[in-house]
Amino acid sequence: MSAVLHPPSGRGRPPAAVSASPAAANAAAASFAALTAKLDYLEPADIELVRKAYRFADEAHLGQMRASGEPYITHPIAVAAQCAEWKLDEQALMAALLHDAIEDCGVTKQQLVERFGAPVAELVDGLTKLDRVQFDTREESQAESFRKMLLAMARDVRVILVKLADRSHNMRTLEDVPREKWRRISSETLDIYAPIAHRLGLNQTYRELQELAFKYLRPWRYAILSKAVARARSRRRDLIQKVQREVEAVFENARMGVGIHGREKTLYSIYRKMDEKHLSFANVTDIYGFRVILPSVIDCYTAMGLLHQLYKPVPGKFKDHIAIPKINGYQSLHTTLVGPSGVNVEFQLRTEAMHLVAESGVAAHWLYKSAMPEGEGTERLGTKWLQSLLDIQNETRDATEFWDHVKIDLFPDAVYVFTPKSQILALPRGATVVDFAYAIHSDVGDHTVAARINGSQVPLRTELSNGDVVEVVTAPVSAPNPAWLAFVRTGRARSKIRHHLKTMAQAESQALGEKLLAQALRAEGLERLPPEDDDYQPVWEKLLRFTGNRTRAELLTDLGLGKRIASIVAKRLVNLLAERGEKPDALLISRERFTAHENVSQGSVVLDGSENASVQFASCCRPVPGDEIVGYLGRGEGLVVHTADCAVARRLQHKDSERFIGVEWTDEPVRSFETGIKVTVANGKGVLARVAAALAGAEADITHVDMDDERAQDSTELRFIISVRDRTHLESVLRAVKRQAAVMRVRRVKPGN
Repeated sequence: MSAVLHPPSGRGRPPAAVSASPAAANAAAASFAALTAKLDYLEPADIELVRKAYRFADEAHLGQMRASGEPYITHPIAVAAQCAEWKLDEQALMAALLHDAIEDCGVTKQQLVERFGAPVAELVDGLTKLDRVQFDTREESQAESFRKMLLAMARDVRVILVKLADRSHNMRTLEDVPREKWRRISSETLDIYAPIAHRLGLNQTYRELQELAFKYLRPWRYAILSKAVARARSRRRDLIQKVQREVEAVFENARMGVGIHGREKTLYSIYRKMDEKHLSFANVTDIYGFRVILPSVIDCYTAMGLLHQLYKPVPGKFKDHIAIPKINGYQSLHTTLVGPSGVNVEFQLRTEAMHLVAESGVAAHWLYKSAMPEGEGTERLGTKWLQSLLDIQNETRDATEFWDHVKIDLFPDAVYVFTPKSQILALPRGATVVDFAYAIHSDVGDHTVAARINGSQVPLRTELSNGDVVEVVTAPVSAPNPAWLAFVRTGRARSKIRHHLKTMAQAESQALGEKLLAQALRAEGLERLPPEDDDYQPVWEKLLRFTGNRTRAELLTDLGLGKRIASIVAKRLVNLLAERGEKPDALLISRERFTAHENVSQGSVVLDGSENASVQFASCCRPVPGDEIVGYLGRGEGLVVHTADCAVARRLQHKDSERFIGVEWTDEPVRSFETGIKVTVANGKGVLARVAAALAGAEADITHVDMDDERAQDSTELRFIISVRDRTHLESVLRAVKRQAAVMRVRRVKPGN
């Protein structure tokens, strides 16, 4: 063993002179002895590796104490003991013992690689928070920490198993921590770690984390409920014992070997049910239940039939999670029966293997490696969700956005739907057709145009229900719609849509930037942009150094987004080309400047409505083809188009004139454009319907309608946003509305009215 590591003074670290007392050292040794008693499933050589990690951790944490006064090493030992309960391998146990070494003791990752190998060092690094990195906010620091941990977890699930064991022990000893920290730690546990445990099928850990978090988050309510449950337990003891005797007798007569265990609802689940359904404690009827462990799947269904003959089932309270497992791999039959004295009793029926998965989730893979075949079984235990974390990360570099996506997928409730080929997909409750499409494949989601549920055509925002058969129709030319973000439910779908929109917006901004720079160059007397080849490479490199961009594509994108002014870049480019002997064309300069708009400093851009994200039509004036228009290159917004008489545009032109460019309409726009109209009508029955019918008859689509709340008035003002082809079409729409008898006045909404 090498010399003792003396970590630098850090959080809660006493001076180096302080050392653990002999009694405390004995306690730590005794607890490690208790750990080794649980390692009988490992080979002797592996146990020796764990012991080596313990010695290293013991020396690294020497002198550190927990808030309870115990030597700090008792915490890593307790975490390792929990991992041993799950029968994790020696690398995970070593990581459990070393999990605070980097964070608290100044040990480097390289030291761990040299002493224990890269896999163990990677596990420890995945568990280490990013306290040494400076962040703008605590929330950003927390989001970045979780992003790192979750990505490490996606690559190796042992990371989160050790982390959950660590959080479980911290929650068990939270009473020793200052009271002001209880709320933050408990909220984090309830919002993040308990859902992760549930998502991975670790139900025992999930229930314990919820219960402990509830105890410290709502101590008064926890104490009240605890007393109420204890009283109910003593009152119903005889009744529960009677049910157990009768059930045992039924199975004995049927010669079925079963294990029957009483099950009590956790205090947190009782509290949540009371809170969500506004019930009193007396109205919560399913506090007690039984878990029946049977030899085979067939026995589960047979046993359920016997129970239904013994007691009447409660309608709607039967769930078959064996045929359709939960999203985290959980399998059981659930049925609620009306027992003696009219008391409802819930029964859960499952096999031993199902019970193992129900309590230990992904950890069951280590508990029963030989009994758990690779493939479908292990995929069912959360592996698909872990892989989806990596998929989301590929599209989301921002830590806070990544965490938002992941939190969506931690929602535990689920619906189960079928593909046309009868494959079952589990999705969060509230998931839509678009979520289903992205769950199949990102290419299917990106090109979705329509869908059918149970053979009927439905809108893409339709929420799915249990048992739906969903068929998605795709088209190669289709692309994700920004409106989908308003209703998709899964993090995977949301991240894929955002990634596509960002990529599309960047490509469009780059194309617009190239057009703007080419037009600005023409105004300076150059016919075209220099090509991106070896001959002109030095020119582009000098230009990029001038603008501060890394690549030509980035420069053009910045021009399209308004972050750079095309005329300034063009002037610099002309100077660079002049150094090569390429002179501006005087005739081209005079022609361009003679035809250019007198109020702008760059050439004009022709608009046909196909520009999408790179061009925005200002909501203050809502221009349509036929209006006189101007274009403003907002900083980071791309090109914003206003009507020439818009008050907002005039203010911007006065303040920031160099950012204006000439814009004009093409002769044949490719889509309709939104504009606003106000309709003053005499109050009467069905007036709104008649005005809407007139708009529809004039081929104007209504995208929004608003009206006054003052019903006592003789007249009402209706405000519509409608889509029209051009100004001529708008004028015909206004005439059609004006012809309605109840219409007193109709006009287009212009700036200032």
